[in-house]
Amino acid sequence: MSIVSQFSIENYQYLDENGNLNGNFPPFAKDKETLLSLYRLMTITRYFDAKAVALQRIGKMGTFASSLGQEAISVAIGYALHKSDIFCPYYRDQGALYQRGVTLSKIFSFWGGDERGTIFTENTEDLPIAIPIGTQVLHAAGIAYAVKLRKQKRAVLVTCGDGATSESDFYQGINSAGLWNLPLVIIINNNQWAISVPRTKQTGCKTLAQKAIAGGFQGLQVDGNDIIAVKHQIDLALNKARNGEGPTLIEAITYRLCDHTTADDASRYVNKLDLDQAKNMEPLKRLKIYLTNIGYLTPEQENSVKIEAKNLVDKEAQNYLSIEPQSPETMFQYLYDTLPSHLDEQLNELKGSVYE
Repeated sequence: MSIVSQFSIENYQYLDENGNLNGNFPPFAKDKETLLSLYRLMTITRYFDAKAVALQRIGKMGTFASSLGQEAISVAIGYALHKSDIFCPYYRDQGALYQRGVTLSKIFSFWGGDERGTIFTENTEDLPIAIPIGTQVLHAAGIAYAVKLRKQKRAVLVTCGDGATSESDFYQGINSAGLWNLPLVIIINNNQWAISVPRTKQTGCKTLAQKAIAGGFQGLQVDGNDIIAVKHQIDLALNKARNGEGPTLIEAITYRLCDHTTADDASRYVNKLDLDQAKNMEPLKRLKIYLTNIGYLTPEQENSVKIEAKNLVDKEAQNYLSIEPQSPETMFQYLYDTLPSHLDEQLNELKGSVYE
């Protein structure tokens, strides 16, 4: 017997759950403006989530997928991406979308069922939010192939949840990425739950990062509650992709502190002790402790950040609520260049019922 090959999965954490920074941290971890900016963006993301849930509860918005406790992942993504990069988001990426120039009112609009919420005029090559599970990984691989074919110095970044890694689309995407050495970065938000299914019942793999090995490229883990670790490893992966050095898969380990969506009741299946423990390790609290300990954040500054975030979110929510609704016929406008006969009949029937 001989060993053909061996693999290992690295795990990165710089800021621990007690807000202590280890000695191997990247230089930006001491940059006051960067850290305060990341804290502000996570705070905005959290206030946005709270407002979105409230709007859904009073019937002013549709089903919503919160990122409560997972803000470090989307904020780090948005901070690390260059404008020329291409982003393929899934449904917990509010923090990244905001930094890509998508207004909060437009994100509210998307979850309110308005197709105009998917038109990203700020970054026209970014894909709209993916609701189907795992399909965006294939889309991102195709886009990354085009980037490579055109010899462009750009990266493509795609996100998904832990549940998506059990889908065939995910495996096809990583196989393509490794085979063609694509400029692709895949971020897995491992929040431990695919709706009500725990990660332990999804896969026999010890880590989700090791699934990259089947594709022939690097997979690694980061503490998804440590925004310093998340941002640093995404920075490295994106630079590698832009320089033609191939794909990277990053498994960001966190915990979903909310329902899967507002159509779910996580109290039916989440252990309360596990949830309480996870609340003590969440990313916003962790960064706040660190910033306070090193004198970068005073109680007055913290209050100012919260007021700013609340005012911004409230204003954007009001902008969303003030948008004039589209006419019912628009549901037919985003399907075909020329409507097939059966849909044309339905459109005419709708026009008759609405305007009689």
